[in-house]
Amino acid sequence: MDFLSTTFYFIIAIFILVTAHELGHFLAAKLFGMRVDKFYIGFDFYNLRLWKKKIGDTEYGIGAFPLGGYVKIAGMVDESLDTDFQKSEPEPWEFRAKPVWQRLIVLAGGVAMNMILAAAIFIAMASVFGESRTSVVNPAYVEEGSVYESMGMQTGDRFVAVNGQPVQYWEEVLSPKNFAGQTLTYTVLQDENRKTLRAPADILTRINENQALGIRPLMAPVIDQVLGNQPAEKAGLKPGALITAINDEPIHDWTEVVDIISANPGQTISVAWKYLAPPADDGTVDVSKIREFGTQTVSDIVPTSTGKIGIALKQTLVIDHRQLNLADATTYGLEQTWNLTVTTVQGFGKILTGKEDFRKSLGGPIKIARIANQSAEQGLSSFLYFLALLSISLAFINILPIPALDGGQFVLNAIEGIIGREIPFQLKMRIQQIGMALLLTLFLFFIINDIINP
Repeated sequence: MDFLSTTFYFIIAIFILVTAHELGHFLAAKLFGMRVDKFYIGFDFYNLRLWKKKIGDTEYGIGAFPLGGYVKIAGMVDESLDTDFQKSEPEPWEFRAKPVWQRLIVLAGGVAMNMILAAAIFIAMASVFGESRTSVVNPAYVEEGSVYESMGMQTGDRFVAVNGQPVQYWEEVLSPKNFAGQTLTYTVLQDENRKTLRAPADILTRINENQALGIRPLMAPVIDQVLGNQPAEKAGLKPGALITAINDEPIHDWTEVVDIISANPGQTISVAWKYLAPPADDGTVDVSKIREFGTQTVSDIVPTSTGKIGIALKQTLVIDHRQLNLADATTYGLEQTWNLTVTTVQGFGKILTGKEDFRKSLGGPIKIARIANQSAEQGLSSFLYFLALLSISLAFINILPIPALDGGQFVLNAIEGIIGREIPFQLKMRIQQIGMALLLTLFLFFIINDIINP
C-alpha cells in the first residue's frame, strides 16, 4: 500500500509540475505564431502512450513514462533530435525563423511558468488558510541524534535570536533562508541562561542524513478528552491532566506518549500525571508553567490490542493566526516565492562549493516520490508547499546553462543573436546529444544515489 501511495503522489506531483512547465513553452510559442507539433505530459518512447488527441496542428498526449514531458516546436532542435526540418528552407511558423528575442522568451517560458505556479500556490494557501505563526513562547523539542542535539540544544530551550536577529516566531527560526547563509547561530534560553549555539557548515547534509529536521515546537502532553470505558478512564485520568512520565521515563512531548503507548499493546505501562490549573480564557495552556501545578499520580494502565488507552491530547501551542485579504495574501505569496528562490540558489551554491555533500543534499525520482508521499500524509497544505518548493527547484535546474536543458538552449540562441548568424546545425546537434547523454548519466546517478542514500 505504501508503494502504491508513494507512486500515486509522485505521479500527481510530476503531472502538475510538468504540465505547468510545458504549458509555459506552449503558450509562448503560440503567442509568436510558432507551430507546436506535440504537447506531451510524460515521454512516449517507442510510441508508448496512454492517450493522444490531435487538435489543429498539435498532437496532445500522455506518455507511458511519467518522468517528464515535452513540447515539440516546429524547426527547433530539442529532445527528439529531429533533423528532418533541415532538409528545407525555414518556414514562417518555425522556431528557427523567428527573431532571437522571441526564441529566448519561448525557451524561458517553462521556467517562468514554474515560478508562477509556485507563487500561485503560496497566494492560494494564504488566501484560504490565512497566516499562522507559532510563538517562540513554545519551547523546543529536540530529537535524539539530531544535529541540534549535537550543537548543545536541549528540549525545553526557548529561541531568542537567529544570527543575532531577535525572533518572535518559529517560522523565523526555521526559515529556509537561514540554512543558505555562510554562518548560522541560534541564541537560546537554556535553564534561564542565555547561550549562543553555532550550527555546523554542513547542517543541511546532517538533516538529510536523519531524514528529519530534528527540532520543532514542543507540545506538552495535556489530555483534552478521555473516552468512556477505556483504559485511561478506568485508571482515573481526566481532561486537563499532564502526562509527566511513562515507565519512569520523563515525558516532554505528545509524540513520546503516542510512540510509547502504541509500542506496548496489551502490556502494562506505568503512567505518571498531575492535574493543571484551569486554562486561560482563550483555551490555551501556558506551557512555561504547567509543571508548577498539581500533585503527581502514578497508575498502571494496559493499552488495548491496537495500542491505545482512550485519550485525545490537547493542542497547547501558542499560535497567532490571522485571515488575509487578497492583497495581503498576494504580497505574502510573492515574498514566500522570492525567499525560497534565494534559498534554493544559495543552497545549490553551497553544494557546488563543497560546503554540503552533493550526494546527500540532492535527490532523484525515488527521493522525490518518498517526500511527496510523506508531505501528502501530513495534509493538503504540506503537499502544496512541497509542490511549490519543487516547482522552484525545477525552474532553477532548467535555467542552468547545461546542453539539452532550457538554459543550454537559451545560451546557444543568445550567442546566435550576439554573433548575428546561426550556429552550424551539426554543432548544435552534437551539443544536444552530449547534453542528452549527460542528463541520462545524471538521472541514473540520482536513482542509484537514492537507493544508497535513502
